[in-house]
Formats: sequence, structure tokens, C-alpha cells
Amino acid sequence: MTEKDKQREERLAAALRQNLRRRKEQVRALSKSPPKEKDEA
Repeated sequence: MTEKDKQREERLAAALRQNLRRRKEQVRALSKSPPKEKDEA
């Protein structure tokens, strides 16, 4: 594996970790907030 490939894999891994963290935060925020939209409909 070349140095370029290693750098690419590290970049992708970091992006995946950030993405996963962001999604987890979104799920937590959504589960904490009360479902206002359903009440109004």
C-alpha cells in the first residue's frame, strides 16, 4: 500500500467517525425533544 493510500484511508476513517458522532448527537437531540409536530396536526 502506498503512502497516498494510507493517507486516504486515515482521512476516510476520520470522516466516518465524525459522521457517526454527529448522527448519534442528532438522535439524542430528537429523542429528548417532545414531538410537537404530531400534537399540532
